Amino acid sequence: MNYFPIFLDLNDEACLVIGAGSIAARKIQLLTRSGARVTVVAPRVCAEVREAAEQGRIELLRREFEHADLNGRRLVFAATGDNKLNTGVAAACKQLSIPVNVVDRTALCTFIMPSIIDRSPIIAAVSTGGNAPALARLMRGRLEAAIPAGLGKVAALAGEFREKAKLAFSSTLERRRFWESTFEGEVAELVFAGRESEARAKLDLQLANPESSPTGQVFLVGAGPGDPDLLTFKALRLMQRADIVLYDRLVSPAVLELVRRDAELIYVGKSRGDHAVDQHVINQLLVDYARQGKSVLRLKGGDPFIFGRGGEEIDTLAEQGISFQVVPGITAASGCAAYAGIPLTHRDYAQSCVFVTGHLKNGTIDLNWDALTHTEQTLVFYMGLVGLPVITAKLMEHGLSPDTPCALIQQGTMSDQRVFTAPLSELTALAEREQPKAPTLLIVGHVVSLREKLNWFQPGTNNVRYDMMRATPV
Repeated sequence: MNYFPIFLDLNDEACLVIGAGSIAARKIQLLTRSGARVTVVAPRVCAEVREAAEQGRIELLRREFEHADLNGRRLVFAATGDNKLNTGVAAACKQLSIPVNVVDRTALCTFIMPSIIDRSPIIAAVSTGGNAPALARLMRGRLEAAIPAGLGKVAALAGEFREKAKLAFSSTLERRRFWESTFEGEVAELVFAGRESEARAKLDLQLANPESSPTGQVFLVGAGPGDPDLLTFKALRLMQRADIVLYDRLVSPAVLELVRRDAELIYVGKSRGDHAVDQHVINQLLVDYARQGKSVLRLKGGDPFIFGRGGEEIDTLAEQGISFQVVPGITAASGCAAYAGIPLTHRDYAQSCVFVTGHLKNGTIDLNWDALTHTEQTLVFYMGLVGLPVITAKLMEHGLSPDTPCALIQQGTMSDQRVFTAPLSELTALAEREQPKAPTLLIVGHVVSLREKLNWFQPGTNNVRYDMMRATPV
């Protein structure tokens, strides 16, 4: 270990920064956030440092550095472009036993700055010993993704209840188990969701009745259109927390691979005419597992509230008094269109976008066709593959031009994505010839014409444009 990692309490301590450029400004910002009293010495000052001085956050001395500036300092940063000056500052600080950091000159430093993950009061730091700062920043980014933004609030809340926990649990082991379950359980999730008053009430109740049975919670999580890279940080964190996972047909295998390894997976998918589990049964399963004290993950393709029946499920949970959270996901319309190079809106082509279900609850396609045939909008049909002949016929019958560009996107965002484009009048013939399989999304509108120019995602060669003049894939 080349460096001994420590955390310094700089609150109300006198610190000095020599230099006032953009690099020095970053050091000044860190020092002021830690509560230090910062003095900056420099003849030339960047706008950010000047603003900090004008606001009274730092003391600014616009002159050259003098040796007397080191008197009484707890910490010093040298951030000038003058190598001779930096070397002299480092030597003087070492003689006075003042910790010094010379920016980009590790050999002159008595301490170095790590990449910092700030979840105050939780602080994590990553260092490569000055050898590879870019690598340290990369590692910090990965840690940022793994550490919830609200974790500091959880730590602060735990500090409020430390003494109560000592009174409630006589042994260290009992207290440790209690806090572990708290940090991995409903209390932490309530804090993450911004419901801190409920979290306090829950902690009070648990500490007043330490023998009471734990209660579970349900997470309705949007798994996105398929590519696991499109999951949100929160979705991934809750997927790692779940005891029970109820997942749909549209949740990709790659996404399921990210669920906690020992979680119980229950398939509750539905397709046209084939419902593995009826909706009312799914609703009740969520309630039953939560009442057993389980963390229940309801994993849905796309977004839970866009043709995902999430509203029906949380309605049941609310009626039964079960705590729940909803985590939005990237819906298929957004994800598949983006991966196909089709903007859903564009100033020159579409000023609105409408999401439409391809079949209603009773199995019909009885839609407000007149409202769907405006020329300057984009239509996105979910579950429209089976009813494609009816959809295209009705749109043209109600006035939409037969030449309107359309796209069918199969397995959108995945490595085997296929995209078919054709005019509205030829779309049914294209589907009969190419036989796309569900899940396939239908996009109707002039924005589809931008695909060849804007497409960036190339999963393979399965991208087909149907040209009636040549009748060949291109």
